Amino acid sequence: MIWYVLLVAAVAAERVAELAVARRNERWSTARGAAVAGRGHYPAMVALHTGLLAGCVAETWLGARPFLPALGLPMLAVLVAAQGLRWWCIGTLGPRWNTKVIVVPGLPLVRGGPYRWMRHPNYVAVVAEGIALPLVHTAWVTALAFTALDAVLLSVRIRCENGALTAAEAPRPGTGQDVTA
Repeated sequence: MIWYVLLVAAVAAERVAELAVARRNERWSTARGAAVAGRGHYPAMVALHTGLLAGCVAETWLGARPFLPALGLPMLAVLVAAQGLRWWCIGTLGPRWNTKVIVVPGLPLVRGGPYRWMRHPNYVAVVAEGIALPLVHTAWVTALAFTALDAVLLSVRIRCENGALTAAEAPRPGTGQDVTA
C-alpha cells in the first residue's frame, strides 16, 4: 500500500504545481483585463479534488482494499494518460490556462492541440483521473462518489466557462467592433 500512498502524493504534488502555474497565469490574465467568473463553485471544486486524494488513501487503508493487477494496472495507464492530456491542455493554452474561470476579453478561442477536437479536453482528463486514481487500488466507493459529485460540479463549471468564453468573444458596442456582423 505504501506505493499507492506515494502515487496519490505524486498526484497531490502535481496539483500543487498546477496551482503555481494557475497563480502565475492569473496575474498574466488580470494584467490584460480579465476577470474571474464562477467564484461560487471554485471552493467546492477544491474541496472535491482534495476529497478525492484523501478518499483514495482512506478507503484503501480503512476498507483494506486489495491491489488487483487486472484492474490496477489498466487504471494506472489511464491515470498516466490523463496527466498527459492535462499537461497538453496546459501547454496548449499557455498563460490562458487556469484552475479558475478566467478569460481575457478579445482573445480568440484556442483551436490547437486537444482543443482541435473538443471544447473542454481538460475535463476529460479530470473525469478519467477521478475514476482511475481510486481504482488503481480498488477504492471503488471513492471512484463512484467523486464521479457523481464531479458530474454535478462539471455541469455548473462548463456552463460558467462557456458563458464566460461567449461573453469574451462577443462584440462590444462602443469598442469599434462591428456588432452587426
